[in-house]
Amino acid sequence: MEDLVLQEYNKKGTILLAKAKTKFVCQNCGYVSPRYLGRCPNCGVWNQMVEEVDHPESAKAKATPSRRVSDLESKPVSIDNVSFEKEPRIKTDLSELNRVLGGGIVPGSLILIGGDPGIGKSTLLTQVSGQLANTGGKVLYVSGEESASQIKMRADRLDISGKNLYLYPQTDMSYIRQTINEMHPDYLIIDSVQTMDEPEITSAVGSISQIREVTAELMNIAKQDNITVFVVGHVTKGGAIAGPKILEHMVDTVLYFEGDTHHSYRILRSVKNRFGSTNEIGIFEMRTKGLVEVSNPSEIFLEERLADANGSAVVVSMEGTRPILVEIQSLITPTIFGNAKNRHRIGS
Repeated sequence: MEDLVLQEYNKKGTILLAKAKTKFVCQNCGYVSPRYLGRCPNCGVWNQMVEEVDHPESAKAKATPSRRVSDLESKPVSIDNVSFEKEPRIKTDLSELNRVLGGGIVPGSLILIGGDPGIGKSTLLTQVSGQLANTGGKVLYVSGEESASQIKMRADRLDISGKNLYLYPQTDMSYIRQTINEMHPDYLIIDSVQTMDEPEITSAVGSISQIREVTAELMNIAKQDNITVFVVGHVTKGGAIAGPKILEHMVDTVLYFEGDTHHSYRILRSVKNRFGSTNEIGIFEMRTKGLVEVSNPSEIFLEERLADANGSAVVVSMEGTRPILVEIQSLITPTIFGNAKNRHRIGS
């Protein structure tokens, strides 16, 4: 494949501009191939190889790598000599959310929330943003899917207001980073990661390379500036968060917001949590004024149970530290035929 950019040399023979080649990246698993393939040899998905331009860094750029989280401590230190101050978790008004997070929000953490379209991810984060802003924290709500007036419309429906809550419709990560350096917010909401654009990456918005670099930038923002970052992630038809699996590995907490759009109840489930258990679940009810937490889920599961019903039993299911009562039904119908028997014929 022909090079897009030729090598140029100065009088001393050092490379000024490196080669830029094309590569094909699978949008499902991130597999990289030098040529187009109809089927990804790694995950087996068809028609997911997208062409991207690869710009290798020059020798000078490689000699001076960018500052990362791992560069903050330049020397190895004995674990006995490491000191830290334990910061208290930040409580929200939603006790169900605090339960799933392991007792509250950990400052400087990166939290990923995924769920089906229309399930209530933006509603949940809007409510949490308003609650955090009322406690004195400065919240920056960055949206790549809605305008400021549309977010304001939802906030008015949820009765959310406050001068510490700032709306910023933007998708360019360079402008977002500049705004963060100027405002110094305590909390950052990204809705959603698939709409963010890293200008240094030439691939399309929402591609594997874009999601990976945007998530790495958000992780640096959370760890270096001690800013709690909430990230909304789209899901695929199979229910998994869209993008490379490394997206879930990089973040601190992965939450799934589940439920049926035709019913009002929602379940918030943790599948990864570096600061707490993954066994806890939170149950909410979607109403006109937003999400309302359900403190007694057993009452919901048993409210339609008939008294002294045949073939019905109540069992206790442990979800984390909370027991939940659920009903198990056995459907039996009479038959005029006898019981089936398996007859084995032994050959001579």
